[in-house]
This record gives sequence, structure tokens and C-alpha cells, in this order.
Amino acid sequence: MDLATVIGIVLAFGLVISGIMSGSSLMTFVDVPSMLIVIGGTVGATLVNYPLPHMLGVIRVIKQTFQTKSQPPTQIITMFMEFANRARREGILALEPLLKDIKDEFLRKGLQLTVDGLEPQTIQEILQTEVSHLEDRHETGANMLATMGSLAPALGMIGTVIGLVQMLQTMSDPSSIGPAMAVALITTFYGAVLANLLLNPMSGKLKLRSKEEILVREMIMEGVLSISKGENPRIIEEKLNSYLAPRERRKSD
Repeated sequence: MDLATVIGIVLAFGLVISGIMSGSSLMTFVDVPSMLIVIGGTVGATLVNYPLPHMLGVIRVIKQTFQTKSQPPTQIITMFMEFANRARREGILALEPLLKDIKDEFLRKGLQLTVDGLEPQTIQEILQTEVSHLEDRHETGANMLATMGSLAPALGMIGTVIGLVQMLQTMSDPSSIGPAMAVALITTFYGAVLANLLLNPMSGKLKLRSKEEILVREMIMEGVLSISKGENPRIIEEKLNSYLAPRERRKSD
């Protein structure tokens, strides 16, 4: 569970709700037709922009913002130092018994290709293709939330225009103008809250997660290729450390 996402959502909505309740009742800001316009309109417009399978997976995309799955880069370096030292002492085939205990499918595939004796260039092509497709999938998910974040305020404005038109039709009754104007503006409020407190921040979190996961994948690919070439473990460590900021690099024993 990513505590930053949870704390951020609770803090943002908590402060907004506290601000509302300090001046009026929370029920003043509850309007079902406005919710239908903003939420329904945003989902419908996004369906026009993306295929149905992508929209059906939006819950899974949102769920990823609450999860932390990336392996610490320093742990990757430590693990490859163990693999490299073992391969140097006992040969590449000595890594085969370790494959069944590796949970990361990308790492297991890379080492399996190495144990199978494929050329480093072939291994690189296979792993690079997988990284590219992973990056495309992540980009699609983040862009989908960003699209919804841009559509929600627009739908809020549409709802406001609808409310203003309905209000102008009852100008003969001055007492109805104030409540009608309030309801008209609530749709803009819903659109702004949905976009700026949920959708756009989640899109940003997904983009950051994607960069972190791609970095780990690239480190794994570099480590696998170095082992397949039979490079010195110390050189492998230096190569993998170069992916990290100086303060994050693994210190040699």
C-alpha cells in the first residue's frame, strides 16, 4: 500500500470538506443531477476517446496508484552481484537452480535466456521489446486518467451552462434565482474536485511509477547482459550503480 497516495487523498478531501462545513452544511454541496452530468459525461467522453477494453481496465489502473511493487534498485545490484560471483565460480549453468525461486518474471526470463546459451544481442532484443511494450501500457493508463482529468472540468462547465439556462427560464420568480445559481455552480465544483484532487494527481503518480519500474527493468537487462558476456562482478556493480544517484548507490564490501 502506498501511504503517500492514501494520505494525500484523505488530506485533500478532509481539508475541502472542513472548509465547506465551516461555512455551511455539507448537504448544500450534494446535487445528484450535477454528479450525473460530471461523472457520467466524463466516462462517456472517455469511452469515445478510448476502446472499451481500456475503459474496463480503468479500475485496475487506478488500483496501481495505491500499490508499491517496485524492487529497491540497491537490492537489484546486490542480487546481481551474487549471480555474477556464482556464475564466475561455477559457470552460467550454476544459475539454473536459482530460477525457480525468482518471483520477478522479467528477471527469470532474462536469466533463463542466458542459461539457455542465447547470444547477448538476441537476449537484449527480446528484453528490450518487453520493456518497450511495458512502457506503452503504462503510458496508456496514465494518459487515460489525464484525459479524464481534462474532461471533468469541461463537463462541469457544461453542467453550469445547463443550470444557468434553466435559471433564466425562471427569472420571473426572483426568490428562485439564488438557489438555482448555487446548483448551477456545483457542477463546476464537482469537475474541479474530480480533476484536481483525484484524476490528474493519479495520472502523475502512474507516470512516476512507470519511470521507476522501467529503471528497474533496464538495470535487470544490463545485469543479465553483463553476466551473459562473462564480465567481472566488480564491473557489473559499477554499471548498475551508474543508473542511480550517487547517494543511492550500493557501497562495495
